[in-house]
Amino acid sequence: MLADSRSTRTSSALSNAPLTLRDLDHIGLERIKGIGDKAKSSLESFGVFSVLDLLETYPRRYIDRTNMATLRDLQLGVDTLVMVRVEKCRSIQTKNGRVMVTATVADETGKLSLTFFNQRWREKQLQPGIEIAVFGKAEMYNGYRQMTNPVVDRIGDRAARFVPVYPQSEKSRITSWDLARWIEDALAKCEPRGIDDPVPVSLLESHSLIGRHDALRKIHLPDSTEDHREARQRLAFDEVLRVQLMLVGRKAQWERESAGFVHTTKGHLIDGFMSALPFPLTGAQKRTIAEIYKDLSVGKPMHRLLQGDVGAGKTLVAVATMLTAVQGGHQAALMAPTEVLADQHALGIRALLESLKISDEGNLFGDRGLRIELLTNKVRAAERKSILAGLADGSVDIIIGTHALIQEAVKFKSLGVVVVDEQHRFGVQQRSQLRDKAQESDSGLMPDVLVMTATPIPRTAAMTVYGDLDVSVLDELPPGRTPITTSRVSGPLERAVMWESVRERLAAGQQAYVVCPLIEESEKLEVASAQETFDELVHGELNGFRVALLHGRMSSADKESVMSSFRSGETDVLVATTVIEVGVDVPNSTSMIILDADRFGIAQLHQLRGRVGRGKLASQCYLVTQHSDPSPRVEALVASTDGFVLAEEDLRLRGEGTIMGVNQKGTSDLTLASLQHDLELIQWARDDAQRIIADDPTLKTLPVLRDELDLLFSDEDEEFLFKS
Repeated sequence: MLADSRSTRTSSALSNAPLTLRDLDHIGLERIKGIGDKAKSSLESFGVFSVLDLLETYPRRYIDRTNMATLRDLQLGVDTLVMVRVEKCRSIQTKNGRVMVTATVADETGKLSLTFFNQRWREKQLQPGIEIAVFGKAEMYNGYRQMTNPVVDRIGDRAARFVPVYPQSEKSRITSWDLARWIEDALAKCEPRGIDDPVPVSLLESHSLIGRHDALRKIHLPDSTEDHREARQRLAFDEVLRVQLMLVGRKAQWERESAGFVHTTKGHLIDGFMSALPFPLTGAQKRTIAEIYKDLSVGKPMHRLLQGDVGAGKTLVAVATMLTAVQGGHQAALMAPTEVLADQHALGIRALLESLKISDEGNLFGDRGLRIELLTNKVRAAERKSILAGLADGSVDIIIGTHALIQEAVKFKSLGVVVVDEQHRFGVQQRSQLRDKAQESDSGLMPDVLVMTATPIPRTAAMTVYGDLDVSVLDELPPGRTPITTSRVSGPLERAVMWESVRERLAAGQQAYVVCPLIEESEKLEVASAQETFDELVHGELNGFRVALLHGRMSSADKESVMSSFRSGETDVLVATTVIEVGVDVPNSTSMIILDADRFGIAQLHQLRGRVGRGKLASQCYLVTQHSDPSPRVEALVASTDGFVLAEEDLRLRGEGTIMGVNQKGTSDLTLASLQHDLELIQWARDDAQRIIADDPTLKTLPVLRDELDLLFSDEDEEFLFKS
């Protein structure tokens, strides 16, 4: 979408036109009053290189000077913000060699002592006479009120009611007060020409958003909380609109420039598959397959994300998708992140399709069974040679494998559909390589791509992280799946009760998983190792039962042997690392014991829990913790089995990382916008981006907006978005 437009772009830097973001990015920090060589060097170490970077250094909070606590009102042990004046400050060295800085501060109602340990620079910061905002808990010490290591912001003599507090860097000695002065000067120097607004006025009016120039002024110099709210909303909207334009634009370009297959979604193969199913499809499966088949029947390559909770029946949807390619004489590939999962898929898909036949003129009977092959690194040379030949001549209909599918020796005759399972476990490059391989085939057409995940994604993240994909959701579990009871276990007594319950289930012929975070003992992390746990259980709690060990460092043959033994029921208990996180399907396994559960993330715990409850027997998941204090992640799992509820909770607890593969130049990709709180803004931006790109795919009528995308997204970002 964003061909380099620099040759046709006219700079406004030497005119009286409003300043664009590129103009601001080209203006050096030395133009700002008070920034000399030393301050410039400090700002650069802080990640600020231009006036644009300076203006996009937003306050992290505001101090309302009319609503401050006084020292007289200070309550002991309660976090409080006070505005005070420094009276005196000194540093001393303690007996054990530590540096201690003490300061006395005051307001018109009283005095307070501040103490800082190993922060010698505070003596220079806290000059007598300056005004500071202090945040912390006051305690009594030697009869005086004292705060130890509080947060301090130098405010200066700002007369405004709302004082912005900026991120500070102890390393570069940049204070909030310094940033406020420099930013105020930058805004004053922008005032004569104003700051250009690339977003159409009609669009801003439809969302009641203020102009960008006003927003940048009000975010730094608000007169009220309403000023700050309006400014933040507008600038956050700009952030998500830019991301959405990149995503939607890339998708539109991909569809424009790529010729795809026109698959037939009715016929003997698909009809035979559907009629042979021993159970009815859920409503969600029917809806999802209809969405996919609509994509497959047109000549544009499909690029769809299928997200569904653990056990929602994604594999069946994937098979229905792949059969459309096979029915039309093409091939299908399913790429899984681990050999264990690839093996599982091969077993399940062969069983689902064993009764189906496909016409074959070279066969005496006129038809043959489907040829479904498994390609992983463990496949022996002779078998590998046969599979590679079958892929090249088209006699292999469906190939299931790991990243072995993207090795150079693999050539397809006509790859029509690609399914990537647990796509978050693959790098962008790996997914892209499989798609590129398809274009090297005889047809030269782009395959239809379905990426699947059993890790439910919050709506806001789905619209941003996966904004260049169409999204289908499986939000309904097949009938017959029994609910899983989840409980937290800590302390010797609770552990004893748990193992007694597990032994009863094993004695009744059921099976169990025990999951540990590490393969070997580690002194650094007090977590159970699989090897140690295996040894302890064999001679202790599970003595007399058949226990096996599975971890990622075992050879492929050993892994397959252990899993085969567990699937067949020859093994009672599988002690494993997270290698079993995805895809393992043993309906007879009804107990999941996760040791050191508070070491895992919510998504991983939910995935592991999903390995049980896959049959008609009631299942139990035990989250074992070393500490009796409840972990928020563990408590979330105990409270809910709904993956979508847990995904929202996970986002809330974890906070937000970057959206792109790499950060935007000089900043994180969402500075103000929040995936947790800005669903409406993100939905607006998504809808607006789709309309803008539909009317003007290369943004020719919006050159300033197009230039911003060129400026703020690196080539790597664009490449990442295109390949996601």
